[in-house]
Amino acid sequence: MKLMVIGSGGREHAVICKLKENPRVETIYALPGNGGIAADAVCVDIGAKDIDGAVRFAKEHAIDFAVVTPDDPLALGMVDALEAAGVPCFGPDKKAAVIESSKVFSKNLMKKYGIPTAAYETFDDAAAALEYVKAAPVPIVVKADGLALGKGVLIAQTHAEAEQAVRSIMEDRQFGASGDRIVVEEFLTGPEVSVLAFTDGATVKPMVSSMDHKRAHDDDQGLNTGGMGTVAPNPYYTKDIADVCMRTIFKPTVDAMAAEGRPFKGCLYFGLMLTPDGPKVIEYNCRFGDPETQVVLPLMESDLLEAMIACRNGTLDKTDVRFSDKNACCVIMASEGYPEHYKKGYEITCDDGLAARVYVAGAKLEGSKLLTNGGRVLGVTAVADSLPGAIEAAYAGVEKVHFGSAFFRHDIGRRALKALNT
Repeated sequence: MKLMVIGSGGREHAVICKLKENPRVETIYALPGNGGIAADAVCVDIGAKDIDGAVRFAKEHAIDFAVVTPDDPLALGMVDALEAAGVPCFGPDKKAAVIESSKVFSKNLMKKYGIPTAAYETFDDAAAALEYVKAAPVPIVVKADGLALGKGVLIAQTHAEAEQAVRSIMEDRQFGASGDRIVVEEFLTGPEVSVLAFTDGATVKPMVSSMDHKRAHDDDQGLNTGGMGTVAPNPYYTKDIADVCMRTIFKPTVDAMAAEGRPFKGCLYFGLMLTPDGPKVIEYNCRFGDPETQVVLPLMESDLLEAMIACRNGTLDKTDVRFSDKNACCVIMASEGYPEHYKKGYEITCDDGLAARVYVAGAKLEGSKLLTNGGRVLGVTAVADSLPGAIEAAYAGVEKVHFGSAFFRHDIGRRALKALNT
């Protein structure tokens, strides 16, 4: 089979590495891929949002199956266009991808179908939003409605911060048109859990849970990022909680989308908060998370391609989806200054004896050299029988990878270890 994977980050690298395990796979094309992905796939200089280019390439190269992973092309309708051209795809169509591309839609969906989430109000007028947050209880959460590279969520500790959050999103256009509307919601407390799930529009098969680390610096300090590291499984996510989530959140969400005439086929990401009142949805994503994918897929024992094909064909209930009981840790190595201003172009080198897996997120090839080319550069992932073992092995891997202005958090997995020991 000839496959095509849309995207250019560490998530795509992890997906490609897993797809390669299927003996039916002959060639994988990455559009556009990156310098590190080039070691595992044929990179093609077609942007992830270039729908016409992707369709043209797929037809010219007789692609058997396409995997659309990033949020932007999904929201723009790349799956719709590829399927219309006769190319089978993994990923939701545009009507279903709205579950991520509009937070107003997803919050209203949860309210309509009784899916537990934070209380909220929506606004398309800045003056009305400012008036509301002046008297609302704090802390409070202000979210841009549309896609914002995973950074469109601002937590305000005071009324002044809440007003500034509204102004920055709606008036200063910090996230562009994504801030035309906002969601203002109550601040929930409790451990956060990420759960990715395969679904074919009817059946739901969750993957192993994970714990993300969003803030740039140790002890959850600094700015919000796309994610500085992950561990899996998340020790807060017990079997009993998983059963509750399946009954009250996962299946009801998939059924709700079907009832709305928007059947969701692909990977549905559930961002959850385990509150004192039970699990609640913080957010939905319409695709694999990044860097959650980098710890979830290395623990997958069954075949990724077969699961993806089953999601597309509606046969997930008859398809084996299995994960090991081991543990995984991914430490993101980023460029100093991320998520704001950072330099590019530093050579990436690895010492002999590197045992961890290195998923490349932001790098380019110049001749035989791999150079940094993004804020998040690498994800160093290790799998072990225990969580402490996985964390230790991941950081041992980090010590063997080098590039100028590299920085990383030193506490990935610390909260998870604390949960294990309580």
